[in-house]
Amino acid sequence: MKITILDDYLHAVEKLTCFELLKGQNVQVFYHAEQNTNRLVEMLLDTEILVLTRERTEISEALLQRLPHLKLISQTGKISNHLDLSLCTKYGVAVAEGIGSPVAPAELAWALLMNTVRQIPQSIASMKAGKWQSTIGQTVHGKTIGIWGYGKIGQRMAQYAKVFGATVLVWGSATSREKALADGFEAAPDKDYFFRNVDVVTLHLRLNDQTRGIVQKTDLLNLKDGAALINTARAELIETGALQSVIESGKDLFVGTDVYENEPILDKDFALLHKHNVVCTPHLGYVEQNGFELYFGKAFENALNYINGNPTNVANPEVLTGPR
Repeated sequence: MKITILDDYLHAVEKLTCFELLKGQNVQVFYHAEQNTNRLVEMLLDTEILVLTRERTEISEALLQRLPHLKLISQTGKISNHLDLSLCTKYGVAVAEGIGSPVAPAELAWALLMNTVRQIPQSIASMKAGKWQSTIGQTVHGKTIGIWGYGKIGQRMAQYAKVFGATVLVWGSATSREKALADGFEAAPDKDYFFRNVDVVTLHLRLNDQTRGIVQKTDLLNLKDGAALINTARAELIETGALQSVIESGKDLFVGTDVYENEPILDKDFALLHKHNVVCTPHLGYVEQNGFELYFGKAFENALNYINGNPTNVANPEVLTGPR
């Protein structure tokens, strides 16, 4: 079967140890993100198994209906909002779900938090420009770290904060808050209290219809002067235009972000890149060697099992008995 791997920005996939699993298979790899549906159809017209690099390409109905040979989408990581499982089922395409890990995303989130609060990137840039000690950052010790979303990543963030001598305040679902209390951390009584009483907010929510735009402009304005917002989850969690508006308003706010509404960011004049109080990283949360081996290894295993007539981890198994 023809296997296509999309969006390998780093030219990394073919260098992975797990790529050996596909030895002898008919494989093509594309290294750029193609947003144009017509061109994407041309690239994938004879593809039977499509391996997705997380959520970099949206699998729309306009695409699915023009790929008659596509039989399987093998997802690296978990299925998210880039893919509508019901549409895949409608067009007879099986979707094999991959595996995820909180380790690399949590470490990146904490690193971004530290860099933002301590203003390390700004100091590095100033030093390269011939300046010395141009910024004064702050320690994490003694601060209140607000964690919105207490899943696997949020729980790791809480433990990191504890080690650094910070107080943890959790907001989210009732289940999240109950779990935080059971773990010995504090839970906010409501969202307003949460935003008004933290020094750092770090977001760890899944993006769905309920969470899209859940962080509103008023929430950001309620943060203390000098507070920091860290977002390694999804840009769309923040109300459209709210972050830019608050930054432009002169609000004393530091921002560390790994995610953007339209990725990849290839414009060197992108506004956030030129804000002294903003630290930007290029969606590195899951981009890590061991993580790639884990994600792609499972995706390749699912693809091979499908080829060998023993499909695994299929989220819509009803399509396996239907015509395609």
